[in-house]
Amino acid sequence: MTLPAWVAPQLATLVSGPPPGDDWVHEIKLDGYRILLRIERGRAELLTRNRPDWTARFPTVAAAALPVKEALLDGEIVVLDAAGVSSFQALQQASDQIEAGRSLVYVAFDLLFLDGRDLRALPLVERKARLARLVKGRRGRLRYSEHFDAPGQRVYARACRQGLEGIVSKLKHAPYSSGRGRAWLKVKCVARQELVIGGYTDPEGASAEFGSLLLGVHEPDGRLVYAGRVGTGFAQATLRSLGARLRQLEQRASPFAPGGPRPPARGAHWVKPELVAEVAFTEWTRDGLLRHPAFADGGARRSRWCAPGAARGGRTPAACADRVPRLAGGAAGRGLGDRRAASAGDTSRSMTFDYFWVVRPRPGC
Repeated sequence: MTLPAWVAPQLATLVSGPPPGDDWVHEIKLDGYRILLRIERGRAELLTRNRPDWTARFPTVAAAALPVKEALLDGEIVVLDAAGVSSFQALQQASDQIEAGRSLVYVAFDLLFLDGRDLRALPLVERKARLARLVKGRRGRLRYSEHFDAPGQRVYARACRQGLEGIVSKLKHAPYSSGRGRAWLKVKCVARQELVIGGYTDPEGASAEFGSLLLGVHEPDGRLVYAGRVGTGFAQATLRSLGARLRQLEQRASPFAPGGPRPPARGAHWVKPELVAEVAFTEWTRDGLLRHPAFADGGARRSRWCAPGAARGGRTPAACADRVPRLAGGAAGRGLGDRRAASAGDTSRSMTFDYFWVVRPRPGC
């Protein structure tokens, strides 16, 4: 069979938890660029999920040799740190040159064509067995994505504890099918934290209250530093009630300290930093902003105190292990812990500190 110029990739559906049962295998979810690696007559092409050719963008990946005449692999180009954790931020800033301590690699997780044969109708585990014979054991630019046959919840909990992006669960005996479906399911590890509401933006579309909340965290010296915005996850009742409370707290000046990330000025309304909102997100960016935030709809409550340093990406001691509650009840990678510490010199008073689960621990913690 002639090797096709391109095949639309199979896509995973986002779900809230791993599927039960023995019909699934589970892979580590990567945080990179989805790429089809096409090899014909010794020449490799890197094709994105929408078909543009990125071979020139990552020439060292394209130059990695495989012992085949022709093949079509599915996988992702990622940047891995020393612990093997993929970083999309580092990848966005990279072309073909990566800073010390990181590796630019292509991680293959499926094999669609090999030397004149279309393998897409074969069961997933058989396709992966053939792929493993080609790629497994390589430590250069091409890597093999292992899968786990253990219960999905166990794999997911372990992935979150190790600070990974999440998992992708795949039906063992399903063929390769282009497009989004239920044969591949992705489950993300999510962190949660309370953040201070320091403002909001003008409403967009049908919303009559506000567009996004502008959020901040307190540094150890008490400064409120901007941490990003959240505009999803609100129920209509929450929009109405929270909008009314925010308007009562409006003030002219921004409560966010200079010197940190800059909040948007256009369409922004500033409020007294007296309310906190619980937000779910995937990680902190290098710039100290939330990535993929969503409002954890439970309303907003009055803030008595915010976690010092706010565990912002491990930049302060507040993010270290001695300040973070241990995972319990299988709630790996999510949830808030409550810790009470007596005020110095006054055991009759106490402060409540809420810390989010450290999903991606940093060196020094």
